[in-house]
Amino acid sequence: MSVETAEEPGWEVDPDDEWGVAVIATVGRQLRLRREAVGMRVPEFATAVGYGEDLVYKIEGGKRIPRQEYLDKADEVLGAGGLVSASWEDVKKVRYPRRVRELAKMEAQAVEIGVYECNSVHGLLQTADHARTLFEAAQPPYSQDDVERMVAARLARQSVFDRDPAPSIHFALEEAVVRRKVGGTMGWRQQLEHLLEVGALRSVTLQVMPTDSDAHPGLDGKIELLKFPDGTAVGRSDGAFNGRPITDPKQLRILELRYGTIRAQALPPRESLAFIEHLLGET
Repeated sequence: MSVETAEEPGWEVDPDDEWGVAVIATVGRQLRLRREAVGMRVPEFATAVGYGEDLVYKIEGGKRIPRQEYLDKADEVLGAGGLVSASWEDVKKVRYPRRVRELAKMEAQAVEIGVYECNSVHGLLQTADHARTLFEAAQPPYSQDDVERMVAARLARQSVFDRDPAPSIHFALEEAVVRRKVGGTMGWRQQLEHLLEVGALRSVTLQVMPTDSDAHPGLDGKIELLKFPDGTAVGRSDGAFNGRPITDPKQLRILELRYGTIRAQALPPRESLAFIEHLLGET
């Protein structure tokens, strides 16, 4: 793989993310100082790590977020004994967009998560290919680099399923969502298989709302509810409170009532998984 054609191992820094900007600037400065300390010029270093000079300048200037493989290669070339590689521990905390980090932080702290989705499979349930297809369908289009960054961020949030003890997570999806063949038949099949896998977890309940059901409180749009160990909660609904996140107990009770009604009206978890298995049989 030539220097000119190598895929750039990093992401652009969001200038509005003050913490992210500070971390990446510090890492870039340390990389530059180490390179200069061993007497390597940028062209020589770029050739040694296998990436373009422009990328080296961007990373050292704090304009681009390096991926782990870049840091590992730089550590090897500079003979840093693991110190450059260790900077990944700081970088990985800011590698995703700030709003995604904030959402992931809340999900990581929640003891209960409730979601109703009517437009697409929820991010916590998406396969990589499903997420990538959705991001690539956006208009105006994202750059491929941004697509891969957002896919990685979405998958990283799914570590919530691995927590011990795991939070109680409830999903209610419209039938149209699980029927939509995002990514073609093969991608759709893989997504259905993933839904069955996640739905079988003891900490998860997955329900499908049949298309032929009567009207219900979720027809205005998505609902999300997160509850925390200290008894506080945060919620959001496309069809209530102007779509803003809310923490007021009275407003939260309204969302809980709506979400509870949706769950009562949807297929029970066992029937929902059987429904998804039936769809798989049709592929």
